[in-house]
Amino acid sequence: MTENLIAFISAVIISFVMTPPARKLAIKVGALDVPKETRKIHKKAMPYFGGLAIYVAIISCMFVYMPHTKTNFHIMVGATIIVLGGVVDDMYGMPAKLKLLLQIAAAIIAIRGGVQIHFITNPLSETGMSYLFNWLSYAITLFWIVGITNTINLIDGLDGLASGVASIAATTLLFTAARLGYDFIVMQCAIIAGASLGFLPFNFNPAKIFMGDTGSLLLGYMLAVTSILGMIKSVAVVALAVPVFALGLPIFDTAFAIIRRYINNKPIMEADKDHLHHKLMKFGLNQRQTVLIMYFISMLLGVVAVIIADTEPFIGLVVASLVVIAVFLFAKKVGLFVRKEQ
Repeated sequence: MTENLIAFISAVIISFVMTPPARKLAIKVGALDVPKETRKIHKKAMPYFGGLAIYVAIISCMFVYMPHTKTNFHIMVGATIIVLGGVVDDMYGMPAKLKLLLQIAAAIIAIRGGVQIHFITNPLSETGMSYLFNWLSYAITLFWIVGITNTINLIDGLDGLASGVASIAATTLLFTAARLGYDFIVMQCAIIAGASLGFLPFNFNPAKIFMGDTGSLLLGYMLAVTSILGMIKSVAVVALAVPVFALGLPIFDTAFAIIRRYINNKPIMEADKDHLHHKLMKFGLNQRQTVLIMYFISMLLGVVAVIIADTEPFIGLVVASLVVIAVFLFAKKVGLFVRKEQ
């Protein structure tokens, strides 16, 4: 536990110290987010590259505190690909298809390193028979990594939202891993949470710097591969629900965006101004209030994840089902399925 705490504090300090230089570099090279689109909340140009500070913190702490295994090496290489693509995108813009190809490449590297969902076990089966995915495990793992990588990116719409939610998600995974005795996952989660928190003081409203795609895609990627490592250790079907709820806010918000765009006959990849944070601000909340509410929602879903991980499989499935129903009713109430009138 002491070593995990040291790794966490180290990640916080490194990320905090590296953020101001990253901001200066972004301004120098012109990596700025100029609010030209109506869906942008900020009113003035903001420097990107906050993700570089997060990247330095994560990679350096992984190298120092974590075993130099094949899996960890592949994760770091994949993270580097994600960050390099993010830097180019933040500076010059990048076609969506090319970004997706880079994400797939990073995911494949992680899979080759052993980050893979191999099987699940039916919690209601008396025999505990496992269902092997075989070649499907590659597709399922690839889908999970790429999907989660993008969910953090999609909620990165308000000051401090993505970094705070990522930190909460990492902390949730940390607690569940600690209760289950998965020490190597605890260390990884501590590093991710620390790197996110170290950046947050500069990103919370009013923000001085954005993490950009460099940071949001990196955090999504790291949370995706870390959650899979937890799935590998805990093969019951209910274990799949733990990372889903730990990452619940970005996952549900992305799912509702897809449903909303499908219902309204809009392209799935088309950006809009109808995410949860937009809806909350429409009710008259300011940025800080909206972000704090979304932190609270993320924490609640995190508590659900911890409960599911620490209870009987059948009870866990019941709890998960009830929460999903409640989430969908809440989404309908606030209008997440309805496109805002122009």
